Amino acid sequence: QVQLVESGGGLVQAGGSLRLSCAASGRTFSNYVMGWFRQAPGKEREFVAGIGRSGISTYYADSVKGRFTISRDNAKNTVFLQLNRVNSEDTAVYYCAANRQPVLTGTYDYWGQGTQVTVSS
Repeated sequence: QVQLVESGGGLVQAGGSLRLSCAASGRTFSNYVMGWFRQAPGKEREFVAGIGRSGISTYYADSVKGRFTISRDNAKNTVFLQLNRVNSEDTAVYYCAANRQPVLTGTYDYWGQGTQVTVSS
């Protein structure tokens, strides 16, 4: 079992930046592929970004490619999501997730509670 706690959400102006963090506890963090998802009001939860166990491999949804960056620090059991040049469509609850399988997309096994990101115009 892995416990995940997100932080760093908040209100940000359009065009601005924000950095989300997700602290993991429980099993060995480096054994898990990590991902970020988001769910906007009235919409289904969608994949945002994923990062491999060593941090070398990454994958992004087209909607955030070039604006968001996922990274991880295995020594600190933490995964990050840097949001740059945000716009109103980035407003959502952002979830951190862990995957036991070595795939960056697909079904993730463990989820955090989420952190709200609101972009103001």
